[in-house]
Amino acid sequence: MLLLSIFAGIALLLAAIGIYGLMSYSVEQRTQEIGVRMALGAGGRDLLRLVFGQSLKLAAAEVALGLAIAYGLTRVLASLLFGVKAADPVTFGGVAMVLILIAVAATWFPAKRAAAVEPVEALRYQ
Repeated sequence: MLLLSIFAGIALLLAAIGIYGLMSYSVEQRTQEIGVRMALGAGGRDLLRLVFGQSLKLAAAEVALGLAIAYGLTRVLASLLFGVKAADPVTFGGVAMVLILIAVAATWFPAKRAAAVEPVEALRYQ
């Protein structure tokens, strides 16, 4: 169990790094669009809402898909579990919440960077 816990922690860290990298790249690719939105009057809150909204929709879809796959594979792992049912709703809900919180944390820095972009710099970027 200790080895499985270590591997789960490493997988969680890799997922957080991957989400951060994906969101950072996405914001980087949309720098010109963000500059145009700011030049047309969009505020920092609007841009934060835009970036967070898109990333959380994607994260929610991925977590739902992951939970469905995990639920389907519970029969394989049922013999390895002790003291917990294979389809424990508390565990599934806890994992989903942790992954959503990681997605929020990994999105925070690219979203703040997008909200701080100067419109002139963003338009010059291309």
